[in-house]
Amino acid sequence: MTDVKELLYEICEDERVFDEEIDLVETGLLDSYSAIELISRLEEEGIEIQLTRIDRNLLHTAAGIEKLISEAK
Repeated sequence: MTDVKELLYEICEDERVFDEEIDLVETGLLDSYSAIELISRLEEEGIEIQLTRIDRNLLHTAAGIEKLISEAK
């Protein structure tokens, strides 16, 4: 399974992504560019996420992103 926090760290280059309480969008860690990078990296791992059908609120936390991944499988 994809380690979402490690992947976010590779993309954002900020250790705050490991904080369970951090809002990735509000803090600016996950902006539009890094969100595209995240989706692209997930697709490289065989995880297809349809952007038009996701709840964008799930992108605010690592746990939410993990939920998106589990729903995509």
